[in-house]
Amino acid sequence: MIDEKIYSIFKRGSKTYFYSTLFFPPKVRRDVFILYSFLRKADDYVDRIPQDTEGFYDFVERYRAAFSGERTGDVVVDSFAELSVRKSFNTEWTEAFLRSMEMDITVSSYRTMADLEEYLLGSSEVVGLFMASIMGLDTDSYPHARYLGRAMQYVNFIRDIAEDIELGRLYFPLTELERFDLESLDLGEIKGREDNFRAFLRAQIDIYRDWQSRAEEGYRYIPYRYLVPIKTAADMYLWTSRIIERDPLIVYRRKVKPSRGRVVSGALLNMLRLIRPGKPVNRGSF
Repeated sequence: MIDEKIYSIFKRGSKTYFYSTLFFPPKVRRDVFILYSFLRKADDYVDRIPQDTEGFYDFVERYRAAFSGERTGDVVVDSFAELSVRKSFNTEWTEAFLRSMEMDITVSSYRTMADLEEYLLGSSEVVGLFMASIMGLDTDSYPHARYLGRAMQYVNFIRDIAEDIELGRLYFPLTELERFDLESLDLGEIKGREDNFRAFLRAQIDIYRDWQSRAEEGYRYIPYRYLVPIKTAADMYLWTSRIIERDPLIVYRRKVKPSRGRVVSGALLNMLRLIRPGKPVNRGSF
């Protein structure tokens, strides 16, 4: 059974991840719900306007208390601490995640891609590592798992430009903006430079695709029953990138996200396509 609070946090937080996760076997599904409710709850503290910094640091203290064996009464934190021990999560993964969430409080922009990499490690790459551990994958899969988390996060950056501006954040390296003669991504600032912005965003999509390609090399480590939800989520991010690539300025008009029906139908198609003996996994089929 999945705790009602954990279930509601996950369902409210991500349509793509929630509906694709439903295609995991029950035991794995429960662990993924616990993981994402913990990640989402931490993220919610720093993504509010205004940010709940006190709430975030209290959350961190509850996690550390729970990990040391104390029952905190916070079902999200206590469940994640139990999962961490049961699945032998590297404690550095969780610390990296919490460090990146703290960076959302203290850092508003990144000068270079190298500067951004620490944030990407904790905000997304470790999520791939958590997932690989939950699924019991060979450690040879870990570099690919990191790339999958990183790739998905970069699409989030692309999709959420307008939302992140409201939060006072710029996740793209400033050197990338400078490469396309852009000073900022504020809508008012790109007026008259729309072509520059289109070229900039399509270049960021190319970065995402390179990382996604490296991630897909690791699909061979994932059993079929687990690959269906993983590939479904990845396919939805590929779909999002294609919609935005056609019309980059759409990110200022609406948040591009797949519908529940698209996610579910994508998973069902993957079940059919991936189960056929000898049939390779087709990239970008949705």
